Amino acid sequence: MSGKTAFLFPGQGAQSVGMREKLGSLSARQQELFRQAEKVLGFALDKLIDEGPEFELTRTSNAQPALLVMDLAHAEGLRARGREADAVLGHSLGEYAALVWAGTLAFEDALRLVRVRGQLMEGAVLRTPGKMAAVLKVTVAQLSALVEECQDAGVLEITNFNGPEQLVVSGEAEAVETVAELIRERRLGRAVLLNVSAPFHSSLMMPAAEAFRAEIGGVELLPPRMTFIDNVTGRPEADPAQIRRKLVRQIVEPVRWEQAMRTALELGVEQFVESGPGSVLAALAKRIAPPGTPIVTAEAILADAPG
Repeated sequence: MSGKTAFLFPGQGAQSVGMREKLGSLSARQQELFRQAEKVLGFALDKLIDEGPEFELTRTSNAQPALLVMDLAHAEGLRARGREADAVLGHSLGEYAALVWAGTLAFEDALRLVRVRGQLMEGAVLRTPGKMAAVLKVTVAQLSALVEECQDAGVLEITNFNGPEQLVVSGEAEAVETVAELIRERRLGRAVLLNVSAPFHSSLMMPAAEAFRAEIGGVELLPPRMTFIDNVTGRPEADPAQIRRKLVRQIVEPVRWEQAMRTALELGVEQFVESGPGSVLAALAKRIAPPGTPIVTAEAILADAPG
């Protein structure tokens, strides 16, 4: 692979009421995505996205299908403007959009899966509430030592390796709050509690993962038509059976985003386009890719080009 483009599909947290506005005038294909979503889900997802209320859109079981459709609607907008992907990467939930775009997973199946995935995660939270915190300007070695130090406060794990000194911890509330306080007290960097109700990607999500294993078992997965780089290992994966297993593992294992990005660079990806709402992944890409690497958001491309 040389001189290639990677689409980056964002995950939960990128949602906001009114986010469809930045898509501009919807094409027939984009409109069809929202029509199919309403048929599969049984409610008007487009109305929830356009009008809210925000607390309903932010619910995990709603946010996940909403972002899946939005990520793919952005990709359709990119394709209409001549942008194609040679490789796809999705951050957590974004993996489902990546797999649909790669032809591995049918859109309708992906919708059903992420709806159930969100419901199972909500259920796991009721049994074991937890928190997450973003940790900035702290090395993996430093944070690993702090996590070990806080074990008496409860389950605590590093669950996102997003970039150089951009990490996330998940776990039981007291443990997350304890490590955040230690980081502040020792002036090691910054710890920011995230506005989520669940300790995503931690071992506390095991009940959701086990239930999801049965759900995904009956869904057909095909070999990807383009390079797909997974979250669990940060390496390319083309075997549908392994992809199925990794989508289950992903619920309870860390997101190795920095490794996935470095793999894309190793494989000759020379430009990155964030295909979805916002610019979080583009910002992370700028911290990982060599200076001068073209990195742009779909929102910027769709705003600059006529529909």
